[in-house]
Amino acid sequence: MSDNSSGKEITVPPIADELGRVFADGGFELHLVGGPVRDAVLRRSVSDLDFTTDARPEATEAILRAHCSTVWTTGADFGTIGGLFRGEQVEVTTFRADAYDRVSRNPIVRYGDNLVDDLERRDFTVNAMAVSVPGHEFTDPFGGLADIARQTIRTPASPESSFADDPLRMLRAARFAAQLGFGIDPQTLDAMRRMAPELGRITAERIRDEFVKLLTAPDPVVGLRILVDTGLAEHFLPELPALRMEIDEHAQHKDVYEHSLQVLRNAIALEQDGPDLLLRLAALLHDIGKPETKDVAEGGGVTFHHHDVAGARLARRRMRELKFPKADVQAVSLLISLHLRFYGYGDAGWTDSAVRRYVTDAEAQLDRLHLLVRSDCTTRNRRKAERLRRDYDAFEDRIARIRAEEDLRAVRPDLDGNAIMELLGLPPGPQVGRAWAYLKELRLERGPMSREEAESQLRAWAAAEGLAPSPDAG
Repeated sequence: MSDNSSGKEITVPPIADELGRVFADGGFELHLVGGPVRDAVLRRSVSDLDFTTDARPEATEAILRAHCSTVWTTGADFGTIGGLFRGEQVEVTTFRADAYDRVSRNPIVRYGDNLVDDLERRDFTVNAMAVSVPGHEFTDPFGGLADIARQTIRTPASPESSFADDPLRMLRAARFAAQLGFGIDPQTLDAMRRMAPELGRITAERIRDEFVKLLTAPDPVVGLRILVDTGLAEHFLPELPALRMEIDEHAQHKDVYEHSLQVLRNAIALEQDGPDLLLRLAALLHDIGKPETKDVAEGGGVTFHHHDVAGARLARRRMRELKFPKADVQAVSLLISLHLRFYGYGDAGWTDSAVRRYVTDAEAQLDRLHLLVRSDCTTRNRRKAERLRRDYDAFEDRIARIRAEEDLRAVRPDLDGNAIMELLGLPPGPQVGRAWAYLKELRLERGPMSREEAESQLRAWAAAEGLAPSPDAG
């Protein structure tokens, strides 16, 4: 179905028309397709420019090389050639009519000869619309425009066929629901529930990338609920549905699943510069150690002792399995391991030494830790919530005061390894490391020391340890 009037109402970036004229001069069709068309219909900004054409890849490459400052062919095996056209990144893909082996998900690449067949193989109707350039003929054979009006996610072909071709599309459905605020068509949702085990065919890297897009969407909670309700989460993040623990008849603990989703929402509300993936991951996963550590104490109370430690371990394992970068794994597991440290500050009266340790242990994640701890307060008791807020305000003020006096971002011993070896007459080795560790602990306890104080303390420690300096040392 073509609807020229709808196409005229869509604002096409001028650069798309320019490229369309270049292809037309070569005797080929060019259509803006997929996300850019959907976003134009929704009056959202159009950034990535994706096109489809009847030109074969070698012809596309020749055209782009003649008109682009840079051309890349990394997707050539799948019919996609990219380039920098008038300073904008564009990707042009030959019409496709692929078949899938439905075992590995790898497509058997076959080029098509018409636009409609190409659109039918796309994931959802809202992404299966096209606008010709420069003519602006609007093509919508599967009702994408109507689904946008209904705010519905639906597959062009049957959902069973679509998801069998590429099971990752089930995660993409949840992601688009989170990004666009759309619901999922009941037939499509039912197929997701039945076909969730098919996700096992997808590599960890592809699952991770799609999950990251979902988690950084405007409202990831919408998508996360879909992942849990359809059973998809069980196949790559089982710790999330495991949070739906049975609450005992006396309601001795809050609903950990709902609490975790609320903490995520709280964290998002505190973000300053756009989506913070590491903060969102830590907020979502901060309590995943609770199911493993749940215990019923005498009197019927429920405890989760050391769930922070267990949660950090579980998050580390799961993120490694999903092939997250090592630095991200370390950051999120550190945040989870420290998220309970603050509680009790207002009652216990922390020493400056305890504050130094908090800052030092948090390392580069201190600012995220502040946001995570604040987000973790979901109590409906306004008096308790206000007390926790005041306590953390005072805590951050105290950190700022101590920071003004000391360099807490790099709390290091007052003597380096070379000075220790010279002072104690030691060769390089584990004894120097022990001396360095002692000085660091001393620095955390007492704050900065003069060199004379540090040397005096080190000599006393060395003597007690049987490491007295040699006669010609220092």
